Amino acid sequence: MTFYYLISVFVIITIAILVAYSLVIRKKNIPLNLFVEALKDENNGHFEQAVIAYETALNAFKKAKSHKYNNLKNKIIEKLKILRTLIEYKNSFYK
Repeated sequence: MTFYYLISVFVIITIAILVAYSLVIRKKNIPLNLFVEALKDENNGHFEQAVIAYETALNAFKKAKSHKYNNLKNKIIEKLKILRTLIEYKNSFYK
């Protein structure tokens, strides 16, 4: 009887650790979620909102200091350059 009790306690502790780990992993992917949100704003034509979201995602990537996302950071920097140029062109065109 105690063997089954120990097995059930072990399973419950393992599930609790996995749930906590998944919550931590989800928090670490906040910059990636911000990038996806910015991409949606850009595709919908909300360029100013996309610039803000890209800058927020870039700052979050810099805080993470992970070399894992260097390619994505470079993409964000290029998109920011393009969006700022596009916004300047749009503003000068409508004036």
